[in-house]
Amino acid sequence: MEKFNGFPAGELRFTSVPDLFFARLLPQIDSLTELKVTLHFLWVHYRQARQVISHNELLTDETLVHSLALLDEDVARALNQGLSRAVERGTLLYAEVEDEAGRHDLYFLNSERGRQAHAKILAGEMGIVAVSGAEIAPPAKRSNIFELYEANIGLLSPILADELKDAEANYPQAWIEDAFKIAVENNVRKWSYIRAVLERMATSGRDDGKGKDEDGGNKPWYTDEERQLIQH
Repeated sequence: MEKFNGFPAGELRFTSVPDLFFARLLPQIDSLTELKVTLHFLWVHYRQARQVISHNELLTDETLVHSLALLDEDVARALNQGLSRAVERGTLLYAEVEDEAGRHDLYFLNSERGRQAHAKILAGEMGIVAVSGAEIAPPAKRSNIFELYEANIGLLSPILADELKDAEANYPQAWIEDAFKIAVENNVRKWSYIRAVLERMATSGRDDGKGKDEDGGNKPWYTDEERQLIQH
């Protein structure tokens, strides 16, 4: 079991979950696959304010893929099982549509707005883009923090990918870019150092990424002793 290091310091982002989920749905869900898929769907739905999410998006979502892979080596099978059970239970609604790009398997939260979007899609009154508010995301689109890591640190492991996603959710993009820059400038190309820089920014404030020495000049964000502690 991988040990969770706790939530980072600073302001955290939260995802809304309806009270009825805990009162009505959670006591009935007896499948861990269904639970993981449902919670992840809620996370994407509320974080991105999306009324429709495609099967392809979920299948190429790195966080969900890693989560389901712990239950079943065949991630596609696990995803299909979780979605099918959520639709059968009534948590999600399903629609199959075709356009010039091909066939799409679409899922909606069974809420008032989700039911309205579902009905409009089935009636052909709205296209996918109009209902979702955004085009179906292309597969394998990497968020910037992954690009920063691979460009400045090295190859990315699946376990570390979750830590990067958490950092991206909890810290401003400018802080993340500065933290990578500080690590490179101080020749400490380790995620533990970058994470520590972000935590210090959250607790001590963010300036230009460097402190000032007694003579008013720039000094490294961390001392040599601190860098050694972070590296080991």
